[in-house]
Amino acid sequence: MAVTNGSYEAKDIQVLEGLEAVRRRPGMYVGGTDLKALHHLVYEVVDNSIDEALAGSCSRIEVAIHPDSSVTVEDNGRGIPVDMHPTEKKSALEVVMTKLHAGGKFGGGGYKVSGGLHGVGVSAVNALSEWCEVEVRRGGQVHFQRYERGYPREPVKVVGKAKESQSGTRTTFKFDPLIFLNELDFKFETLTQRFREMAFVTRGVTIHFVDERSSRQMTFYFEGGILSFVRYLNRNRENLHPAVYVEKQVENIGIEAAIQFTDAYTESVYSFANTINTVDGGTHLTGLRSAITRVVNDYARKAGLLKDADPNFTGDDTREGLTAIVSVKHPDPQFESQTKVKLMNPEVQTYVQQVAGEAFYTFLDENPQAAKSIIAKCLTSARARDAARKARDLVIRKSALESLTLPGKLADCSERDSSKTELYIVEGDSAGGSAKQGRDRHFQAILPLRGKIMNTERARLDKILSSNEIKALISALGTGIGDNFDLEGLRYGRVVIMTDADVDGSHIRTLLLTFFFRYMAPLIEEGHLYIAQPPLYRLAWKNQVRYAYSDGDKDKILKDLGGEKTNLQRYKGLGEMNPQQLWDTTMNPANRTLLLVAIEDAAEADRTFDMLMGDAVDPRKRFIQTHARSVRNLDI
Repeated sequence: MAVTNGSYEAKDIQVLEGLEAVRRRPGMYVGGTDLKALHHLVYEVVDNSIDEALAGSCSRIEVAIHPDSSVTVEDNGRGIPVDMHPTEKKSALEVVMTKLHAGGKFGGGGYKVSGGLHGVGVSAVNALSEWCEVEVRRGGQVHFQRYERGYPREPVKVVGKAKESQSGTRTTFKFDPLIFLNELDFKFETLTQRFREMAFVTRGVTIHFVDERSSRQMTFYFEGGILSFVRYLNRNRENLHPAVYVEKQVENIGIEAAIQFTDAYTESVYSFANTINTVDGGTHLTGLRSAITRVVNDYARKAGLLKDADPNFTGDDTREGLTAIVSVKHPDPQFESQTKVKLMNPEVQTYVQQVAGEAFYTFLDENPQAAKSIIAKCLTSARARDAARKARDLVIRKSALESLTLPGKLADCSERDSSKTELYIVEGDSAGGSAKQGRDRHFQAILPLRGKIMNTERARLDKILSSNEIKALISALGTGIGDNFDLEGLRYGRVVIMTDADVDGSHIRTLLLTFFFRYMAPLIEEGHLYIAQPPLYRLAWKNQVRYAYSDGDKDKILKDLGGEKTNLQRYKGLGEMNPQQLWDTTMNPANRTLLLVAIEDAAEADRTFDMLMGDAVDPRKRFIQTHARSVRNLDI
């Protein structure tokens, strides 16, 4: 039994007043204090402007990151109400900005549909900001209030006049460095991806984004909505048919879906609820997937493309090469948490299944040629999946017969607690030899790979499983692959890709990243995959030896050493380092730098891997030509 000496009396019960609860427990409101949570602050404010657009009152949203990393979000909506609140006896603006669970989205009068439903969004942003200023144009006047760490500096005041036709809200906030530590800052690319998605699912709204730190800017406007989104995702793929689109209201719930099959081997399906990307899916995504599987089976049976003896297609068979978006607008959405990553409303599954199913069946009925192409794709997928299952079973049976022996080339570690162990995936035998000799055998394992592994973007799982290098990798990790992937079996807490600092090394790294993204995504999502950073140069002068990890490092060290006769060695491969050097620079936890691989936006990662590693040459060529000048150290 746990024993505690602490006092537990009435005086020990704490009541956190106002926004203090948010500052004390940011994880409950914005998901934490990391980079993802930092960006969530911007999303919460922009979501309020998007809600105005959904209410038909806003057509333009301006977002700016200023040089000091403060952020301004401005819209031409109705403006937050500023008159006195009947019970709180203060301006409604101050109530919205400083009270949890306060907003216009509960009674159903101000908004039919909104993304904000807990009423903690903008007040949580205010609580987690060093300072925040709100300017409201409404009723011919400009109203203003400033807050510091959630507390108003003065009552709401009128600071100017506005035209009667002008209305809207302008919010500027600077995140609090006491909450968001470690010199975190906003990423242009992360925000760009989110705003692009918002513009796709909020048809007809313009989002203009400026980053004053780098003078970059983007404007998003899509008249086609999610239909444009599907075309955007598939623009580097061969499409089997024109995209199917449906929009319908059922019981005051707006349902939109867009469906298109391509020649790809993977699935790209995304779901949105009240414009918010529900990354963990939910009932709307389940409804869409089950509708597609049911319709394909029903049509295939009716058209005689599936014989009586043939089993039905599984969901996996009907999702290969599928790109689809489902977006619902619900007056009372139930999310799993404040960060809104999963929709829970049970009735949505039935309605989406019904609406998407009817539209997709009608399309197949009216386009028999397209229907044949889709079903042929599903048949090939089913056969390949069966072959992959047999290959996988063979690998498992073989392992069982050999008492689950690990690949011969693997130099394992002695530690059995997987949270403490590391697997280095190393290119080539010479680097593998250095790594095996230089490592700490207690917790570091080495798996050398011979040559380049297969490009898994261009092959089905049955073919991938015939590769000895990939079989060795799967066996070493212990997780299984694809549908059978189970993170519980992971034998190493860190999986580290360690390749040479040259073009071949870069290619091997990209091939491995493609494999992990497509077939072992939870490994990345749960923070187990890393990239090692070996040095580029060794600089020796007199009795000093220093290592440089970039050209900038090298120049700085040369200047520091000040020696005319500094011996400079450029490493082209890991094999050029002796075991001690490799340990000191790249494998010793006290000195090394590891880059954590993360997927911030699955849709964008999916599109990028498809473009860089897929069959279409032109998009890849355009990408390289566009970005070549902005890439530093192209051979790294």
